Amino acid sequence: MNRFGATILNGDGLRLTADEVALFRDVSPFGFILFARNIDTPDQVRMLCDDYREAVGWECPITIDQEGGRVQRLRSPAWREWLPPLDFITAAGENAQRAMYLRHRIIAHELRYIGIDSNCAPMVDVANTDTHSFLRNRCYGTDALTVSAMGRAAADGLLDGGVLPVVKHIPGHGRATADSHFDLPKVDAPRDSLDTQDFAPFKTLNDLPMGMTAHLVYSEIDEAPATLSKTVMDIIRIDIGFDGLLMTDDISMKALSGDLGTLSRASIEAGCDVILHCNGTLSERTQVAQAAGEMTDIAQKRAIRAVKMRKTPDLIDIATLDAELETLLGGGALAQ
Repeated sequence: MNRFGATILNGDGLRLTADEVALFRDVSPFGFILFARNIDTPDQVRMLCDDYREAVGWECPITIDQEGGRVQRLRSPAWREWLPPLDFITAAGENAQRAMYLRHRIIAHELRYIGIDSNCAPMVDVANTDTHSFLRNRCYGTDALTVSAMGRAAADGLLDGGVLPVVKHIPGHGRATADSHFDLPKVDAPRDSLDTQDFAPFKTLNDLPMGMTAHLVYSEIDEAPATLSKTVMDIIRIDIGFDGLLMTDDISMKALSGDLGTLSRASIEAGCDVILHCNGTLSERTQVAQAAGEMTDIAQKRAIRAVKMRKTPDLIDIATLDAELETLLGGGALAQ
């Protein structure tokens, strides 16, 4: 197998341009990510996924953010609308673990039908009273045990549906009081508190195939953002025990300061396997891809292992799952 490029990239629109195809053939990204700008109808998304895979010459992973609630790229009327995760779990009550499995098994079914075989979930950041509003109702709970259980149910639902989960934001973003899309959050909590709360769900789910980093500073550990910190990467790999493919959060987010090429190289040097680049010009994508280069030997092994966890979905009757989920939620609507 050829060496993968150490990037996950995307295109500007509903189909690829000739220039985008040429870039992707040249730099051979490991995979792609879709956003609202790439989505119109199920048939269109399926054709776009075919475009991506034809450009790189293999059945590469294609991922998306389909958490439910505000962070949901596929919308009605073609796809189901979902409550934000925290609201959904609250509505499900004692049935929450089964409900989370069903929710993600149904999401996986919708994704696979249109050619998407990865989802940037579960998000096992532990919420607290100070968690920034951009993140709080995307969380699964306010204690590590609950979040771990909900995260496992979500991951199992995705895997059973043939969709690779991406656990995020490792090693934990729940204490962030700023939105990392625009600012760099700084967390001053002591290491023992981070271990027992923030890091714990990721340790429980350290067997998942892929993970996404957190753009924030843990001041008790390192003054560098986690994505750029060799010290934090060692915690992820050794203390948390995560040996899956590790991608950055979007390298173009404003939490990180510097040019994209420098940030991409620094992330790889710190220990990230793949650079995720979500928003930018063709020139910026080229810059990121050239800076990231090809995967290291260990990253390539992790990538191959992750792809091998992609399986043919088990046979299900979606109407039956929908009915069970409605019952678990007490007949309430899935979405607000």
